[in-house]
Amino acid sequence: MDTFSVFKVVEENGVRKVVVLPHSAEFHPSMHPPPHPPPHVPHYMHHHHALLPHPPHPVYPPVPGTGELPPQFIHQHPPPHVFQEQEPRSHGRTNFIQRDERSLKMQEHLKKRLKDRQASGHTNNKLNSPPSSPHKVNNSSSAAVQNGNGKGQQGTGGPLKQKQIGKTKGSPDAEMGESDTESKKCDTHLSIGKPVVSDIQARSAVLSWNLPVSSQNGESHSHSPAAFTFEVAISNSGKSGKFKSVYVGEELTITLPDLRPATDYHARVSATSSSIKESVSELVSFTTESCEPDCPAAPKLINRTKNSLSLQWKSSNDNGSKITNFLLEWDEGKNGPFKECYYGHLKQYKLTKLSPSTKYSLRLAAKNDIGMSGFSETVTYYTAGMVPPAPPPPVLVEAGVTWLALQWSPPSGVSSEDSLTYTLDMEEEGSGYGFQPQYNGDELSCTLRNLRRSTFYKFRLFAYNSEGKSSPSEVVEHSTNPDKPGPPSKPTAKGKIHSHSVKVAWEPPKDNGGSDIAKYFLEISEAGIGSKWDTIYSGSQREHVCDHLKPGTSYRMRVHCVSRGGESQASDILTVTTSAVPPGPCPPPCLAGKAKPKEITLQWGPPLVDGGSDITEYIIEMANSEQEERRQVYQGAAPECTVCNLLPGRMYCFWLRAANRVGFGPHSDKAEICTAPGPPDQCCKPTITCKNAACVAVSWESPACNGAEISEYRLEWGQVEGSMHVIYTGPCQSYEVKGLTPATTYYCRVQAVNIAGVGLFGETGVVTTPASVPAAVSVLQLLEEDQMEVPLPLSTCLAIQWEEPCCHGAEITGYNIEYGEKQLVTVGRNTSHILENLLPDTLYRVRIQAINSFGVGPFSHSIKAKTKPLPPDPPHLECVVFSYQSLKLKWGEGPSRALITNPTQFNLQMEDRFGRFVTVYSGPCHTYKVQRLSESTTYYFKIQAYNDAGEGEFSDVYAFTTTKSPPASLKAPKANQLEENTYEITWEPLQPMKGDSIVYILQLAAGREFDQVYKGPETSFRLTGLQTNCEYRIRVCAGRQSQDAAGSQELYGPYSPSAVFSSQKQELEPQCAAVPPELADSKKTLHEERFIAIVLLCGFAVVAILFAVVIQYFVIK
Repeated sequence: MDTFSVFKVVEENGVRKVVVLPHSAEFHPSMHPPPHPPPHVPHYMHHHHALLPHPPHPVYPPVPGTGELPPQFIHQHPPPHVFQEQEPRSHGRTNFIQRDERSLKMQEHLKKRLKDRQASGHTNNKLNSPPSSPHKVNNSSSAAVQNGNGKGQQGTGGPLKQKQIGKTKGSPDAEMGESDTESKKCDTHLSIGKPVVSDIQARSAVLSWNLPVSSQNGESHSHSPAAFTFEVAISNSGKSGKFKSVYVGEELTITLPDLRPATDYHARVSATSSSIKESVSELVSFTTESCEPDCPAAPKLINRTKNSLSLQWKSSNDNGSKITNFLLEWDEGKNGPFKECYYGHLKQYKLTKLSPSTKYSLRLAAKNDIGMSGFSETVTYYTAGMVPPAPPPPVLVEAGVTWLALQWSPPSGVSSEDSLTYTLDMEEEGSGYGFQPQYNGDELSCTLRNLRRSTFYKFRLFAYNSEGKSSPSEVVEHSTNPDKPGPPSKPTAKGKIHSHSVKVAWEPPKDNGGSDIAKYFLEISEAGIGSKWDTIYSGSQREHVCDHLKPGTSYRMRVHCVSRGGESQASDILTVTTSAVPPGPCPPPCLAGKAKPKEITLQWGPPLVDGGSDITEYIIEMANSEQEERRQVYQGAAPECTVCNLLPGRMYCFWLRAANRVGFGPHSDKAEICTAPGPPDQCCKPTITCKNAACVAVSWESPACNGAEISEYRLEWGQVEGSMHVIYTGPCQSYEVKGLTPATTYYCRVQAVNIAGVGLFGETGVVTTPASVPAAVSVLQLLEEDQMEVPLPLSTCLAIQWEEPCCHGAEITGYNIEYGEKQLVTVGRNTSHILENLLPDTLYRVRIQAINSFGVGPFSHSIKAKTKPLPPDPPHLECVVFSYQSLKLKWGEGPSRALITNPTQFNLQMEDRFGRFVTVYSGPCHTYKVQRLSESTTYYFKIQAYNDAGEGEFSDVYAFTTTKSPPASLKAPKANQLEENTYEITWEPLQPMKGDSIVYILQLAAGREFDQVYKGPETSFRLTGLQTNCEYRIRVCAGRQSQDAAGSQELYGPYSPSAVFSSQKQELEPQCAAVPPELADSKKTLHEERFIAIVLLCGFAVVAILFAVVIQYFVIK
C-alpha cells in the first residue's frame, strides 16, 4: 500500500532529526519489515489516511537549530544494492471503494505488528547485518532513500559495499547514478534535499524545498536562490511512470494546481546552474484529498407511456469517496423551477401519473460523504399521446412555371405545444403512378420544384405525431403556369424597298410556351438613334407595311409576341435602308467672325433634308451684284471657306448648293456681305529736333488711311531700342518730349490707328541729348557714432555721407554743402564730409549739390541733424554724515534715490592705499555711503558727471576724515557686600585705544533716575552709606580721552546692562552672598527685555535689507 507514512528518528554523529517515510509501492505487509530504529525512539508514527481529514498541524522539514545541522549538510552515502530481478511493482488504484476497507484493516494489522516488535525488545540495527533476500535489500533501499536527503543511509556497524545494477532508463535512480558518475569526473558536487509537501487539498498541494549545497574537496558551499533554476516534475502513474514538468523558475515554494482528487502523486525537484551540473532530488510521494463526485451524465429514457417515463443513469467518478445517493429533479412538466422527484442509491427510476403528450425536463446529481456534485445537463422527454386528426388540405400560395408554393395549417383541436410532422403526397395528371410523397417535415409550408409547365397536380396531406399518422386531408388540384413563348422568326422585307415605305413579314415562334400566341408587336428604330425602339404595329397578323419613312435611312426592325405565359424575347433584328434622293436647299451662307478688309470667311450648315445620303460637297458662287455674272469661288466638303483678294468696304453676293451621291440640290437664297475697312499703312521715320538737354521735338507724316480716316497716332519712346513705351497718343503729328536725361541716347517710332485697326510701326529714330549740369544727390545720410572710424566730438561736429549722382555727360568736380543759416561749404569729389565748429545741442538742416563743368546741379533733399550737448560739469561733493567706519557723501541737487528719467550719471572715485583712484559708485543717485573705513582716517575723493553727450571732467580732490570710535559696551558690573551698607562694585577693564586712555563712569539708581557716583580710570568703586533693605541698580560705561588741536576730548560708549542688588543686614556667614528671590526675578525680567530688544533689532535689519534689494532691482536697474 502506498497511502501510509510513518515517522522515524535517526541519530547520526550526535545529530537528531525527524523525517517522513512515505510507504511506496515497494513496501508490503507481507514483505520483511524495515530495519529497527534505536531502542530509545518509538518505531513508527502512523501517517494519517488519505481519505480522512488531515491533522491541523502540517509536518514541516527540520529547521536547523542549536546543535543541529540542516539536512543538506548530513553525510550522504551511495544507495544500497538493487537486484534487477526484483524490480518494484507499482500498485495502481484500481478500485478505490474497496481500498477503504482494505486500508483500515492494513492499518490495524500494522499497529499490531509494531506492538509485537516493541515487546520483543530488538535493539540491534539490522542495517549492520547482510540482507536475507534480494527483496529485503530492495525494500530497505527504498525506505532509506525516502528517509534520507537523496542518498541511502548507512548504520554504525561499518561501511556496506553496494553496487547499482540494471537501472531503468529515465528513472530517478538511473539519473542519480549517472549524475554520481559524472560528478566523480569533476571536483564540484551538487546536492539538493528532498522536497516537502504541505497543505494537501483535493486538487492542489504546496511543494517546497531547500537550496542545493555544492561540495568541493570536502568543503560545503551555499548559494543564493538567483544562482539556480529549479524544475519540478510530477507523476501520477508510479515512480517508474512518466513525469511531467509543471514548473521552471527560481522560487523555493510553489503550489501544484489542477491535481486529481484521491490520487497518488510522486514529485521531484532538479536544480541547474550555469557552472555546476544538474542535481535531482529524491522522490516525494503524497496523496490528494477526496472531494465531492464529478457531475454525472444526464439520465437516459428507457421506456415511456402516456402516463409514465422510465429513466436510467450511470455513476460518475466518486473522487475518493463512495457515492451513496443520487438526486433526480424535474420541472413537473410546467417549465418552472426544478423540484426533487427521487433521492436514493438506485440508478433507475420511473415517473408515474404523468400527462400524455407532455414535455418534462430532468437533471441528476450525485452525493458522497464529502458533498453533493453539480447537476448534469438538463434533458427533455415527452410522454406518449394520441394520433392527430386529419389536417385541412394545402393551399396554393404562388405558382411558377416549374414550381408550386403550398402551405397548410395544423389540424383543429391540436395544442400549439404538440410536436407534429407532415407528409405531403402529390399525383401528376396523366402519369398513372398515383400519389407519391414529396415532403416530410415539421414546417407548415413547402415549395415543390422541377415540375412540368402548364400541368395540373393533385395533393393530399398527412399529420404525424409520436403516436402515429392521421387520416389524409381532402384532395386538391393546382396547376403550374405556362412558360414564356420563344422569340418569333426574324422579319423579312417583301417586295421593293421604296424611299418612304417597306413591307415586312415574319413567322410564329417555334415554342409557344404551352399556350397560344395572343398578339405580335413590331418595333422599329433608326440605326443612328441607338436603342430607342418605337412600336409601329400590334396585332395577331404576321405582316405590316411601314410607311412615313425617311429616304436613304437605315432602320432596324424586330418582333416579339405575348401569350398567357408572358412576353417572349425579341426576334433577330432586320436592317433595311430606304432609297436616297438629292438634298434639299441649303440655308444661305453667313459671315464667320468679323469681316476683314481683303477677305471674308463664310460658314454654313447642312441642308435640312439630305435626301437620305450624306452630303459629299458644297459649291459657293459669288458676284458683285445680283445682275452680274456669278463665278465659283469654292467647291469642297468643308462647311466653311475664305474668299480672298477682295476690296475693303465693298458689298458682295454669295449663293450655296449641296450635293450627295445622287446629285446636286437647288441654290440657296442670296447672302449679301460687306468687307471691312483696312488699317493705315506703315508710318515714315520721325523727325527729331533737340531743344535743350532735357527737351526734344518729334514730328512725322501721315500715311495712307486704307479706306478709313486716321483717328490717332501713337509715339513710343525709350532708352533701349527693344524696350520702348507709348508716351503720346493723339491726332497731332508732332510732340515735345520733356524731362529727359542729358547726354543720353533715346529711340522712338510712330504708328497710325483708324477704325479698322492699328498700322505697322515705322522706322526707329535715334537722338542723343546734350550734356548738362549734374543730377541731384539722391542719397544723403548722417553717420552715427558707431559708423565713424575716428571718434569725434559730436557736440560740435556732424559727419554726413552721400552717393555720387549722375554726372549728365560731364565729370563731377565737387560738391556744395549748405547747412545752418545758408552757410555753404565746398568740398572736392568725395562722398563724405565732417561739419565742424558747430554749436552744441543745435538742430541743423543739411543739403548738398554736385558741380561739373556745366555748373551746379540742383540741391538734394534736406536732412535734419542735431549736435549733442556738452558733457556736464562735476558737481560739488560734501560729506553729510561722519562716522568712525563710514562716510555718507552727497553731491549736486537732486533726490537721494535714482530716478528712471534722470539722464545724468555720476562716477565717484576714492583713493586707495597705493595712491590710485578707483570707482566706488557709478549711477544716477546723488548720495552714497562709503563703508568699511578705518577710524580717525582721512580719505580722498573726486567725482565726475556724464550723460549722452559724453563724460565730463573730474572735480577737485575732496578730503574727509572719519571720527574716532567710542569704546565698546561693558558687561554688567558686579556688587560684593563688604560690610553692612557697604558694597564694592567691580567691572571689566578695557585696553587703551590707539594710545588714548580709558575712563569709566559708574551710575547708581535707587528709583528711576541714575546718579553718577564715580568717574575715573579705576575698575572698582566702594559704595558706602546705603540704606538697609533697599534695592539698587548700577551700570557703567567706558570713555575715551584724547588730545588734539582743539584740546582734550572725551568720547563715551554705551552703558552696560544694569545690575540689581539689595542692601541687607550682615549675616553670620558673610562669605555666602545669596541672591534674594526678588533680585533673581528682576534679573530674569532684565534678560527677557534684552532678548526682546535683540529680536526686534534683527527683524528691523531684515526688513531694511529686503527694501534695499527691491529698490536696487526695480528702481535703479
